[in-house]
Amino acid sequence: MAHINLPESADLFVIAPATANIIGKLASGIADDMVSLSFLAFRGPVIFAPAMNWRMYEHPVVQRNIKTLRDLGFHEIEPEEGELACGEYGVGRMAEVGRILEAVKGCLTKKDLAGLKVLVVAGPTREYIDPVRFISNRSSGKMGYALAKVAIERGADVTLVSGPVSVEPPMGARVVRVETSGEMLEAVKKNIGDVDILVMAAAVADFVPDDYSPVKQEKGETFTLRLRPSPDIVKAVSGMRPRPFIVGFSAETGPNIAKAKKKLREKGMDFIVFNDVTLEGAGFDTDTNKISIIDENGVADYPLMSKEACAEIIFDHYLGHSK
Repeated sequence: MAHINLPESADLFVIAPATANIIGKLASGIADDMVSLSFLAFRGPVIFAPAMNWRMYEHPVVQRNIKTLRDLGFHEIEPEEGELACGEYGVGRMAEVGRILEAVKGCLTKKDLAGLKVLVVAGPTREYIDPVRFISNRSSGKMGYALAKVAIERGADVTLVSGPVSVEPPMGARVVRVETSGEMLEAVKKNIGDVDILVMAAAVADFVPDDYSPVKQEKGETFTLRLRPSPDIVKAVSGMRPRPFIVGFSAETGPNIAKAKKKLREKGMDFIVFNDVTLEGAGFDTDTNKISIIDENGVADYPLMSKEACAEIIFDHYLGHSK
């Protein structure tokens, strides 16, 4: 029978769009069409993406039915706000396909990081000279956000401390937004708690202005800016006892592996990820990277690949260390 044979051959059941009608049927165990019959016969992860008028979505009965499905372990991809099929505007438009595919990938990916708490620190910092001007760098945060996304897909509980970026955070991450290196350090200290892995992918400014001016400095006169070193977040964490497993990053302008090895030793990291930002496709604001992973056993070089693929390799390397 089709409604028995079809579910047996599937790894994942996706209902998109999920109308108020089908959500009500699934929550009540009604089986009178192909979707509801197949749903009851399926044994595996289920994703549903509600789509309906905003009044219907907010109705207590619909919300009760959605809660019932969630409590049973099924995954809702919440609808988006926008223009609806009826011409009205509100929350009820089905999630974009990209979000649905992200959830599909998350359900089907190996969960070898399940039970682990991961703290990812990403993006640049801004060190203010006055209310208008600041010192920063070209970091886009894409590598750190890819690491957070992959960790979530592989089952980890992820907190993402992020400097100012334009990248959308992955679904499921708890995001703590900061601007300065001082704020980033405090956010890391506050969230380090019982974290198992710290991934320090942020491009923290090396220097901060010695004196902050509360008013904008006007042009016209020579201006001398005194700088002092910014706080070293990795050193602050590596000195903790107990401390998490620490993954650091070293972005250099040239094949300076020796400098990355020195950072590994001096900062007490478990391994460090090196990349040469002068290489095409491996610099800032790209979707690809070319990394080398350095630990006490030596250097492992990898070819140019997507930042998500790099993130997979980094967590694979962690799992190799933790065995």
